[in-house]
This record gives sequence, C-alpha cells and structure tokens, in this order.
Amino acid sequence: MKRNRFYHHALVLLTVMLASATVLTSCKEDIDESNLYTFTGETIEDYLMNREDQFSSFNYILTRIGYDKILSAYGQYTCFAPNNEAVAHYVDSLYNDETNVDLPHNGMTGQGLEGLTDSLCRDIALFHLSATPWLGVDMQGSVISTMLGRELTTSIDSVSGAILINRSAAITSMDNELENGILHEVSTVITRSNLLVAGEMEQHPDIFGVFSQALKLTGLGDSLIDQKRTNFEEVTKSYNFYVPEECVLGYTIFAETDEALAAKGITSLDDLADYANEVYAHSADAGSGWYDYYRNNGKTISTGTDYTNPCNALNMFVRYHIIKAKVPFDKLVRTFNEVSKVNLYEYYETMLPYTLLKVTRVTGKRLINRWVTNSTLTDRVAEMGSANMSTVMLEGIEVLGNNIQAMNGYLHPISDILVYDVNVPRGVLNERLRFDDTALFGEMMSNNFRMISDAEVNALNGGKTGTDGALGGNYIRIPNGFFDNLVIYNGEITRLYYLPGQSNGWSNYQGDEFNCMGLYDFAFRLPPVPDGTYELRMGYTANGNRGMLQFYLGRTSALTSMKALDIPLDMRHVPSNESSSSGGVTVYSPDVVTGWLPYTSTEDMGVASDADMHNLGWMRGPLYYTVGKGGSTLARANAQDLRRIITKQQFEQGDYWLRFKTVLPNLATAQFHLDYIELCPENVYNNTQYVEDMY
Repeated sequence: MKRNRFYHHALVLLTVMLASATVLTSCKEDIDESNLYTFTGETIEDYLMNREDQFSSFNYILTRIGYDKILSAYGQYTCFAPNNEAVAHYVDSLYNDETNVDLPHNGMTGQGLEGLTDSLCRDIALFHLSATPWLGVDMQGSVISTMLGRELTTSIDSVSGAILINRSAAITSMDNELENGILHEVSTVITRSNLLVAGEMEQHPDIFGVFSQALKLTGLGDSLIDQKRTNFEEVTKSYNFYVPEECVLGYTIFAETDEALAAKGITSLDDLADYANEVYAHSADAGSGWYDYYRNNGKTISTGTDYTNPCNALNMFVRYHIIKAKVPFDKLVRTFNEVSKVNLYEYYETMLPYTLLKVTRVTGKRLINRWVTNSTLTDRVAEMGSANMSTVMLEGIEVLGNNIQAMNGYLHPISDILVYDVNVPRGVLNERLRFDDTALFGEMMSNNFRMISDAEVNALNGGKTGTDGALGGNYIRIPNGFFDNLVIYNGEITRLYYLPGQSNGWSNYQGDEFNCMGLYDFAFRLPPVPDGTYELRMGYTANGNRGMLQFYLGRTSALTSMKALDIPLDMRHVPSNESSSSGGVTVYSPDVVTGWLPYTSTEDMGVASDADMHNLGWMRGPLYYTVGKGGSTLARANAQDLRRIITKQQFEQGDYWLRFKTVLPNLATAQFHLDYIELCPENVYNNTQYVEDMY
C-alpha cells in the first residue's frame, strides 16, 4: 500500500464520521455498532483477529471497551500492538505490584486478563493508539500524541538500531500498512506512569535522590498536582473548528542528577541548601543584586530551614528548575523553517517568579543557559558577526534526554547545577529575545497543540474543516480562559484561532500563527524580562485581509490599567516600491509608510535602510527563517514580513499585559495576525560598537 492510501477515500459515510468524532473528541465508549462501516480489505482489527495466536490478548483489551469496532472503521490510526506474551507479563506485573499501597494490585480484581477493570483496559488500549498514521521513517526522535491524551516518545536503540517507544518497547515488525492505518508490532506493553511528577521522581532515587528530597521539603512537590481544567468559557461551534473541551495542564522539571551534584561536592540535602544559600542570599541586595523582582518588591531572602518559604534560598533554587508546561525532550527546541547557519533556541518562564531560562540546541544537544557574548549583534553586513566578537562564556547545562514521563509532566535529568545567578539576566538574557506566539502559553505545549499537524487537528475534530470568513482549515479555536495568560474582553465576539501552518507555505516564524476574527479585543501577558529599557516588537505578515488595531499596555489585565501606545497599526498595508532603471541598474524607492525596499537592491545589503525603517518604527522580517519550510525566499526579503516597534520604554521584571483592539468597528471580517514577539534590550538596538544582526 502506498503512503497516500489514507487520503484517497473520498466518500465516507456520514454516520461513520459522526461516530469517529464522538470517539476522538470525548473518548466516550458509547459506540453505535450500526453506524460502523467495515472494509473488504484487512483493517487493523482484521490484522489482530487474523493472528489470534499473537494478538488475542491485546484484542481482548480493545474489545472490552468497544475499540475493536473503532479499528474496523474508516480512519487514519496508528496501532502499537504487543503480543500475547508481552500482555501476560504486563498484566502479571500490575497484579503483583506491591508499591501502590493506596490501590492494591493497581485496582485489578483478580489475576489474568479478566482481572483488568474497564478503566485499566481503556488506559492500556488508548495509550497504544494514535489518531494519525505514523510510519517508521517519521518516528526517529518524534513525539506521538495518543488517544489517551498522553504522549509517546521515540528514539533509536544505539545497539540494535530498532525504534524504541518510551525508551523501552522496541518495534519488532514495522509499517504494516492497512486499510485504516498502520500497525507496528512492539516487544512489550508500552508502560505509562500513573504518578504525578513528584511521585514519579521518588521512583528514581538512584538518579534524583537529593533533588527529590529538596522538592519534598520545600512543599513544591505537593503543589505540582494540576492535570486539567474545564472552567473556561463555552464556545458556540458554529464555524466547525476544533474546540477543546478540557485543557491539559502539567509541568517539566529539570533536575540535577546525584552524579552531577556529587561532582560539585553536594551529596546531601544540607549540602544543597548550603549551595543555594551561597547563590541566592544576596541576589536581591540593593545595588549589587540581580534578581530585580524580589529587590523591587522589598523581599528578604531567607537562608534558614523553613524551606517552604518562597523567599527561602533552597525554595528559590528548586523553583527555578520547574516550568508550567509538559515538554518532552524533542520539543524543548523547535525546528521548522530556519536557515541552516543559526542556532535554535527557546525561552521558558520558570516557577521562580518572573524568571526565564534559555534552551539552545547545539549539535544535537539541548543546553540550558548557554551564554555567548554579543549573540544578536554583528560587526559585518550580512553575517552573524566575526568570531572575535563572540565568546562562549558558559557552555550551558546539558539536558540528558531520558524523557521520564509522569502522569502530568516530564522529568529531565541535567548534567550540572542550574541557578538563576548574575550570569543569567546580565549575560544569557542580554540579547534580543524572540518568542514564537505559542511559546507565550504553556498550555499550547501541555495540550500538544504547538506545531500540531493538520491531520492531527482533523482527527481531533472528527474530520470537519472549519469555515469562518476568509479562514478555512484544520485550525483550533481557543476559548476564553483556556490560557492563564490571555484574556478576551468581549466574549465570543473575539474569535481566536491557532493555525499550525505545518503543511502551508506561509511566511511565519516556525510556520504557525494566531489569528483573530471578529471585532477583537483581547490581551496577553508578556514574557518577563530583567529590568531595563527594551523595544517591544510584534512580528506579523501584512495582507489585505488584515485589520487595523490599537495597542495598549498595562501592568495588569484590567482595562483601567491599559494605556494606548503609538498610533493604530494598519496590518493591511503591504509595502510597495516604485522603481526606475538607469544604466541597466534598477533603483527602488522606499515604501512611503514603512521605508521598506528590497535589501538585496542596495550596496550595503539594507543596512542604511534598516536604520531608516527603524526611525519610522518598523523593521524587516528576520533573516532567520524562510517563507515556508525549505523555501528559497527569506523572510527578510519578503515585503509582507514586518516587525512593528510597539514601544520603547523601561520594563521592570514583573507583569505587563499587551492589549490588541480593533479600530474598525464596521469590519467584523478583518483578521488580526500574530506570529512572534520580540523584547530587545537597549544595548542591542542602540549599541555603540556593533549593530543588531539581521537574524
């Protein structure tokens, strides 16, 4: 069967689509068997039934919750099927497990398959199924969303070369392409943790012995309990876009291994507390302190033994290791349409209030808080900068990539000690900070929405395609209250959508974007930055479907806190240039609004016109990425790619909310577009020795 078989079934019974929609959006097992259509060829269910000597046990589990019927129907599924021996071993291990004192035998009512509860059957089955097809070639270092709502991570075994699922289950027979999906035979049942992140960490005392004690004694472990919320506004589903009915929540902990701590002479909790005291005791001191938020708010750092105190040094130490998002190793830094010469990076806000850490991808490694001097400055026209102007001051702390998964997050072992010391705000973060729109909201990562494929959204949405004015596609409608850091002021009048863009040729950083329809009025919280003067910029692509908006900035999300910034931005204006020819040379006139002209048409590759644009409050798109994945046109060369300088002002480390409000009350079809945000410190955009690079 060829790979495009999944897309050539043009006619599907409406009742089948409705049945699939019910399963994929709500995971209910109330299946109307009369609405299912079976194939004349071999489906996933046929494959299992026709090999009962291998898969009767796994098929029994599927049948208990009615998924034998689902896997007999049209769809695009991936099934990881363990054989009978693997299932028997797993079921025995569940029954004989004595560690779960709160739930003897993990809830099993007896030994053997029949002792599994319906709930256990459901969890096992759905953790082995994905609603989209995955071939082996696509699974080398990928994260797969399962129908249980949790992820599978893939890797390559260094000895056998086999693909491993969750680092343990090897694919033994790959790419069995069937009428309604792909089946991979696996060597074992893929195990999942039913413990929260703190509980899961306690299961690895050989790795996280000291850090686990610190997590417990600070009380932070007991606070990392969120898994989902549903208390957001309902959305009228009149436009057929996928609307999530629950919001998955979670955490990622970067934790030093005992080996890494021991290398620095730390072998006990007392040792770690002493180390934290050394680092943080004077971090908020007047004049010399670098933790601006605590200093500005008069907080006193404690070096005592009340580790539950948020201002206690050990408590601060642990908080800086935790982010409120579920992020597997392979999604810590995203790759899509960047040019080859750049380093990939991502910024994350930690649970130490208003602090960031940076993860950089370098030769396959993920390094936390790598510091390179003059990282976003250059002394050349079209290059990153000469070697002698950039020095690696800190190599960064390696994330070891074990992908230890808990029910509500990930644990990532790290190779060295992670702290928010003076080198972070004054070194690591002393650069142009660019945040993809989705990086502003941890919920995007926890729900596996960020850079999700069109096929996955389509599966979640029961095969429906959204239609709302000029928008139409497999997009996600974001309800008000879904994100902690975003508020919509006028209910359903503002229709906010996430457009993954992974199969489109759009000129967007990382391919994706947020798009608004309606008479929009909303705000989101900006990522926190150390004290200083910054330019706040917004990256977007201009076109005639866009609207016109006013920016506001406030210290809270309250409308009374908001103050208007600058003049309204007309996102419909696409720069245009008049040209003339003289002596065979084409000469362009700058766009009258933005000052834009093709940078390659100038002898200095646009350096002088960059300054002219900047004076008008504009910048070209970055040289960092191309129009579409693998495209030949650079965003810097695309007239629609623009950065608007929203404000240039002093920011303190703390809350700032940016509001966007349409100024076209009679044009409800206009689109608001957001691609990324930049916060650029003064010593980059106004450096006396170098210039901000084009990337």
